[in-house]
Amino acid sequence: MKINYLAVLVAAASYWILGAIWFGVLFGKQWMAYQGWTEEMVQKMGPPVAPYIVSFLLNLLIAFTLAQVCGWRGAYTASRGASLGILLWIGFVGPTAYTTYMYAMRPKGLFAIDQFYPLIGFCIMGAIVGAWNKRPAPSASPAS
Repeated sequence: MKINYLAVLVAAASYWILGAIWFGVLFGKQWMAYQGWTEEMVQKMGPPVAPYIVSFLLNLLIAFTLAQVCGWRGAYTASRGASLGILLWIGFVGPTAYTTYMYAMRPKGLFAIDQFYPLIGFCIMGAIVGAWNKRPAPSASPAS
């Protein structure tokens, strides 16, 4: 199984950009309210350069792992890759995160903002790596 490293890079970048849109444009104000933060507090913190770099590196790891799983499961189309990304979120990320939020008594709205981002992100990344994965050539059977 060959990994398409360009697909991994594009998938990671797509997830990273989705995060900027998700937490910056779409749900930034609601997310800050759930966290108990104000605009002034965020301004005083300054730009979080290290988290941006670390999150991109972690996105590369996620995209690489998803590409591996797509190869193992034969997900060689965008729809199969997206489905696999959703399945992994439903089976692992969502339940694990919800358990943590439940015991920490965190608001369900915060869970929705924090965790539907990876749900959509895994779907997008799966679609990219699935579409760009190459179906392995059939191996020749040995002649008898």
